[in-house]
Amino acid sequence: MSPEPTEAGVVTYEAPPGRVVFGVGALDRLPEELTRLGARRVLLVASKRVADEVVDRLGDRHAATFSDVVQHVPVEVAERARQAAREIHADTLVAVGGGSAVGLAKAVALDLDLPIVAVPTTYAGSELTSIYGLSQDGRKRTGRDPRVLPKVVLYDPALTVSLPPQVTGPSGMNALAHCVEAFYGPGANPVSAVLATEGIRALAAGLPLAVERPDDLEGRTRTLRGAWLAGAALTVAGTGIHHQICHVLGGAFGLDHGGMNAVLLPHTVWFVTSAVPAAMARVAAALGAADAATGCFDLARRIGAPASLAALGMAGADLDRAAELCAGQVTGRPRPAGVEQLRFLLGAAHAGQPPGRATAGP
Repeated sequence: MSPEPTEAGVVTYEAPPGRVVFGVGALDRLPEELTRLGARRVLLVASKRVADEVVDRLGDRHAATFSDVVQHVPVEVAERARQAAREIHADTLVAVGGGSAVGLAKAVALDLDLPIVAVPTTYAGSELTSIYGLSQDGRKRTGRDPRVLPKVVLYDPALTVSLPPQVTGPSGMNALAHCVEAFYGPGANPVSAVLATEGIRALAAGLPLAVERPDDLEGRTRTLRGAWLAGAALTVAGTGIHHQICHVLGGAFGLDHGGMNAVLLPHTVWFVTSAVPAAMARVAAALGAADAATGCFDLARRIGAPASLAALGMAGADLDRAAELCAGQVTGRPRPAGVEQLRFLLGAAHAGQPPGRATAGP
């Protein structure tokens, strides 16, 4: 069992380089930021739904748009995007959208070493990390590389207003999962814990408002600020068992990433609490809950996020295989998990049960 992170002893903290512009109207700063980077030929990576909002701001710098954005970044899609960048001699990537758009831009930057300007329209948090992921043949491979870290991130709460509640909720739970794992990831430290704590508070206050009153800029601003803090914490602390499970299931079964975070987070928090009780007590306090797992579960229910893996389309017949796949890739941080334990956890998540309510389990 991994020891619980403490604030005693020597601490090393290395914040990744990057520039953040936050606030309503931040998108208007895009031309200025591109000038600062010396960008002349931009490949815009964005779905057709959001690309039109950005093209005019790019002006003559806009060389092409790649809009074939797919969750979990299939290798073949990444290669098509790289080829598009080569053909137009792109010198900069502008990624607008959620984690899929930013993830695709990262796949291009990884191969071509181009700077990224990220404009998030969800709460995914990928824009602040050097973590990338590519999927192929039912497996999702993740890694870290400084080349994929965006040089500039423009957070404009106004861009999230059109995000429907069924996307807002799961996306916000993804950000919450980033905060939770920042308490026990391999690089967890006192600074990442402070960022994560404030991120949880912002998300707990803002996310219900963003779902219940989508046009409310106050709720959107709080939630986006929480996602910013979550990403900043995650990129330093790194991930653990929760995201490892999500990446395995996403690659193998094509499940929605935000939905998986909403469903699995209460159960993974319940599982790790015995290993890191003090850290999860801080999560509970930031949520205003008696315990962290129940707090995550109740928040997900309040915002109408998916309640079960079954609701996401995962068949019960796949649970045994899923547990075996996860066991092969879970590193044991902060608590080791074998096939039997993972099968129990996934079974509870598949059924939509409250965390820890099953009559027995590993």
